[in-house]
Amino acid sequence: MDIFAAGTRPTTPANPDYFTGTVWMDPLIDAPDPARLHALRVSFEPGARTAWHTHPLGQTLHVLSGCGLVGLRDAPPRVIRPGDTVWIPLGVEHWHGAGPETGMTHLAMQEKQDGSTSSWLEKVADPDYLRQPD
Repeated sequence: MDIFAAGTRPTTPANPDYFTGTVWMDPLIDAPDPARLHALRVSFEPGARTAWHTHPLGQTLHVLSGCGLVGLRDAPPRVIRPGDTVWIPLGVEHWHGAGPETGMTHLAMQEKQDGSTSSWLEKVADPDYLRQPD
C-alpha cells in the first residue's frame, strides 16, 4: 500500500502542446502494472481547455468546482458544474475545459493501454469553443 500525503507532490503546468490557456495538474495516481488507473486533478483558468483528444479505454471526468464545458466533434459543447460526472467512451474525439469567463477544476480518470492514456489531436479552434452550449 502507498499513501501519497497531500502537498508532497508538486502541481505542474499542463503541456502547452495539448492545452490552450493556463492549466495546472495535480497527480492523484498512476497505478503500477497490472493496474491501469491514471488520475489527475486538473484546474483550468477561464478560457483554458484541452486540445481535441481520445482515450483508448474511455475517460471519466468529475467536476469539483467552477463551471466548464465538454465538447464532441460536430456538436455544441455542454455545460458541466460541480458534482457532475461525465463518461466519454473509448475512441470518442472530445475536449473539456473552463468556461470563457469561469474557471473549472475536475478529476480526470482514465486507464492506460500499452502505456498510453490519450491520443492528442489538434487544438480546439475558438469558433468550436465559443459555440453556444446545449
